[in-house]
Amino acid sequence: MQEIPKGANVSLTGLSEDAGSVVVSLGWTSASGAGDADVSVLLLNESGKVRSENDFYFYNNPAADDGSVQLLGKTPTDNGDEDRIGVDLTAVPDDVVRIVVAASQYGGARFGDLDDLRMAVADRSGEPLVGFSIEGASVETAFIFGELYRRGEEWKFRAVGQGYETGLAGLATDFGIDVDVDEGTEEAAEAAPPAEPGRSGTPADAAVPAADAPAAAPSPAATPAGRTAPLATPPAAAEPAPGITPVPTQTRGRSPRTTRKKVTLPKVARKTLAENDSWRTARLFPVPSLKSDKEREVRATSVVLSVMAQVPEFGRRLTAAFGAPAGRMQTFTEVPLPHGDTPKRPDGVIRVERAGKLWTALVETKTNGNPLKAEQVQQYVDIAARRGYEAVITLSNDVALEGAPTVDVKIDGRRKHRVSLWHLSWAEVAHQAQMLIRHEGVGNAAHAWLLQELLEYLQHEHSGCHGFQNMGPAWVPVRNGIDDETIGIGDARAVDVVESWERLIRQVCLRLGGELGQKALPVQRARRGSDPRARRVAAAEKLCTEGRLAAELRIDGTSSVIGVVADLRTMKVRTSVDVPASEGAYPLAAAKRLIRMLAEAPADLHVQSLVEAGNGPRGTLERLRPEPGDLLPVDGAQITGFRLTLIKGMGNSRGSTESGFIRSVDDAVDRFYHGVVARLGGVEARAGRRG
Repeated sequence: MQEIPKGANVSLTGLSEDAGSVVVSLGWTSASGAGDADVSVLLLNESGKVRSENDFYFYNNPAADDGSVQLLGKTPTDNGDEDRIGVDLTAVPDDVVRIVVAASQYGGARFGDLDDLRMAVADRSGEPLVGFSIEGASVETAFIFGELYRRGEEWKFRAVGQGYETGLAGLATDFGIDVDVDEGTEEAAEAAPPAEPGRSGTPADAAVPAADAPAAAPSPAATPAGRTAPLATPPAAAEPAPGITPVPTQTRGRSPRTTRKKVTLPKVARKTLAENDSWRTARLFPVPSLKSDKEREVRATSVVLSVMAQVPEFGRRLTAAFGAPAGRMQTFTEVPLPHGDTPKRPDGVIRVERAGKLWTALVETKTNGNPLKAEQVQQYVDIAARRGYEAVITLSNDVALEGAPTVDVKIDGRRKHRVSLWHLSWAEVAHQAQMLIRHEGVGNAAHAWLLQELLEYLQHEHSGCHGFQNMGPAWVPVRNGIDDETIGIGDARAVDVVESWERLIRQVCLRLGGELGQKALPVQRARRGSDPRARRVAAAEKLCTEGRLAAELRIDGTSSVIGVVADLRTMKVRTSVDVPASEGAYPLAAAKRLIRMLAEAPADLHVQSLVEAGNGPRGTLERLRPEPGDLLPVDGAQITGFRLTLIKGMGNSRGSTESGFIRSVDDAVDRFYHGVVARLGGVEARAGRRG
């Protein structure tokens, strides 16, 4: 991947023959694990302005109808999070000459609170092409990371790195968007600053020589001194200024903006008309008759692929991150393809047609915890390369990890045609279906019903599509070695257990996020660019010496990080969260307020006061309810916050049965969120956060 400095530009078509569709990644890390930002994309014409409000893509308007832009959401990496955007450059309208990629903060957050601000562009196959790192961020609340722009018949990338102190409103105004600001919102505070410079850094137009810069008209929002004029709330009946396109207030509580009504299904099922529990509802995709693994694989592949083809939102959601264009999709099963003396039959084939061009992916499916076979996947990669197909997609119960491939396959770099290898877990398929039918909506009621039937199928005990459900062969020996203190540092089996633990946490995030309709992501505190293998080896050494597996996760809409610790010596799972004390409140008042908020929380919740020197008094909620003053330090030390912890016994088997380790961790996180975190709305929720 080519690294370029701020202000530099490079031709994408010169870096790859497969740059007609690209994936743009924006990433950052945070020392606390709670830092975040919202991504936005603007399509600009030759005057440097949006053509209409539909050229502005953000959390409430995540995708273009023509498939040219789609916000793919956050993806956890080993070093933090990445927000990914799919851009089909072949579908971008001819009168769009620039695509600006930006991000904005909310509340009192600033980009100086984040580390490793970075933008990267990859081609359709996932091969990284170019990267750009932003240095010296401080008080900015919005940043233009970079832009894609036309130069003749090719597309180029420019590293911009221009910051704004006026947030999303100030950035949007510069490109011809009039933001209506509601009173009392945090956007209003950001949009009406004192008369100070509205942005920092070098303007985009000055970032490159004039010979290569696309034409752009001066911003009507900028003063002659280069300052951004404050935004005022326009009268209700006022007409927008010439050249300015009005956009509804960008409040985060809305559902995605669209011109078509979206259909979601109610969370609570209608009352059944059955006489008793022995009556079974007729299902579109019946499961109980499945007897063998082969039957499960054939049925699961056909069911998922058919729903992908019939429900465009679902098919696009599963394939956009793999470089597939937005277009007409058809899916096939058991397709014979020549390979030596014996034809091979991949479980499925996905084809997408757009503008007369075909994108093709072969699909290999495993169910019931069966592992993918490297030799089989390698054959499909070779077949795809010879036939000019773009991708091979594996689908199994396993969860993919960066730096730890689910199957070891060699990609021949000498081939002119490069095939990308991708992996999906059944848990992710179920997550995407649930997000659409419960929270985001689909085009019509029939599509919503199809997704509901798919979800019923995937969650059935006989389907074999249950996601990650086995800690692996190293689990029992490592657990026993920790128990009898015979395991030594450097044992390779401990690294395998750490990888399984990371897969489990990612699946817990998928399940909880799908239920809540909010993104739940593992928190990684490693620096960006660090070696995932080295980090896992360090975690394995800690496991051998302390007997603990630890992880952190963050749910969009809460300000704190949930800690999860599995202690293999005590056989307990601890879930915890730190809550800051109310600023300026008396210690006793802060303790009483917290106890009142936890009125419906489990009685066995442990509450501990935190002081600058360390930990203060603690007790169970049952004991503290009549005596909140017991949380006050006897020496009068200042309370900085409170730590809330639930402790649950863990199962010791490797599977997902009621006594299993995987089930016990999943249940512990679920109980802690719904019983504790969800009740801290006044303390935990970010002001104005979506959802």
